[in-house]
Amino acid sequence: MTTPAAGPAAPAPPPPAPPEDEPRRRLHPLSPLLHGAKSIAVIIVALSWQTLSQIGLERFALVVVILAVGVVIFSVINWLSTGYHVVGKELRIADGLLWRRNRAIPLERLQAVELRRPLLAQLTGLAELRLEVVGGGKTEAPLAYLTVRDAAALRERLLALAGRTAVAEPHGPAAAAAPAVERPLLRVRNSDVVVSQLLTPQAFFLPFGVAFVIVQTVVEGAWGFIGIASTITAMAGVLLQPVRRVLQDWDFRLARDAGGRLVVRYGLLETRSQVVPLHRVQSVGVTWPLLWRGKRWLHLRLDIAGYAGPQNGNDKRSDRLLPVGDNHTARALVWEVLPGADLFALPTTPPPDRARWLHPFALRRLGVGLTAEVMVTRWGLLTRELSLVPYARFQSVRVVQGPIQRRLRLATVYADTAGGRAAVARDRDLAEAWALADELSRRALQARGPAPLITNAVADPAAVPVPDVPEQPAVDQGEPAARDRSVPEDDAFWRRPSGA
Repeated sequence: MTTPAAGPAAPAPPPPAPPEDEPRRRLHPLSPLLHGAKSIAVIIVALSWQTLSQIGLERFALVVVILAVGVVIFSVINWLSTGYHVVGKELRIADGLLWRRNRAIPLERLQAVELRRPLLAQLTGLAELRLEVVGGGKTEAPLAYLTVRDAAALRERLLALAGRTAVAEPHGPAAAAAPAVERPLLRVRNSDVVVSQLLTPQAFFLPFGVAFVIVQTVVEGAWGFIGIASTITAMAGVLLQPVRRVLQDWDFRLARDAGGRLVVRYGLLETRSQVVPLHRVQSVGVTWPLLWRGKRWLHLRLDIAGYAGPQNGNDKRSDRLLPVGDNHTARALVWEVLPGADLFALPTTPPPDRARWLHPFALRRLGVGLTAEVMVTRWGLLTRELSLVPYARFQSVRVVQGPIQRRLRLATVYADTAGGRAAVARDRDLAEAWALADELSRRALQARGPAPLITNAVADPAAVPVPDVPEQPAVDQGEPAARDRSVPEDDAFWRRPSGA
């Protein structure tokens, strides 16, 4: 028996052609002028009035012109040697003249993208694109400057390549992002921003300082130029921070885009437009300043991986969620960012009474609690603060015990996040601290399991009733509940030592 001969084998399909390399793009041609203008302003301030009086107006103007021409030439050369392009899932930036620098930024580490427009950029229709990546203490790749249209399109493309949205990657350099439909959340009234900064210690005590200076002048009967200049300088220094906050928080708006991300816009002299994927939010902080309590106001902040932590003291950090608002507005926003976390139902328990040796006045203002979604910590006597950290954001959990705490059998539990801040349960009973660390470790493993916390697609909070949170202690002091068998038994480190 014979079998028919097999026919000729079908030719193998040709391998797919490799994608063409995207050409390197330059920044906007006006970028050297904007960079040069900032440098020229710094030079003029550095020369000071003393230099003007010594060399005269003509020579001073000549020095400024020569330095300005040199700055512009240097900025143009730097612009010619700077470029960027997207290769795969990396943003590559090349810059530098004498020392060439090539940076490759993995977009998987991308946390947030911000579009800034200083005053000169607003006048020329340009914008600066700033990328924040995990673990960065400063902006990783500022692209200054692009047109507003190109900056917005590049932002959407980078977020899409980073896997944060479902937006398709554009084909060709001229492709522009389609206008996205946004759901407005709130708009803060500018009058509230101004009043909130008047209710600060700097503005509150300023009239008393001015009155003291006037009284001293009337009593002494002399008022010289030195005294006037010193008083004006002191007043300007005191009011600098409130004025800066008013300019930064002016016209504050919050919205959710079609991809579920948080869109924040604010600023007067420098406008900012920030897009934050909510699953990159590490924690939410709530603050009740002392002078705001009469109006029942508070402010909310976001901690995002990639932005520097609180140790840098940078007042220009982009961490605002609500610059000023009432409790009901804050409750809705917290529910929007952390679904299931009700700001009005967050029970906490204070440290034991023997911790009063360490906190003689603020003991009852300290507390920690665990809900189904977040760890809650509170502290502060005059300025009260609250922190909410989802369990899935924990990077590490540690128990710290100082010499005085060892004497009092107390310990502090730290739950570290990638945003720089840690949830801190201060001065807990030693046994409770170990049990709390054990519970946090277990809940972090559960949250990072098959069903992690995803906050990008949530229902409208107005259509979803806020659930009642049952009253429960922060840490179970009785027999431990039956553990979820799906969690691996690898947390033996947190079991209470025999001598604790």
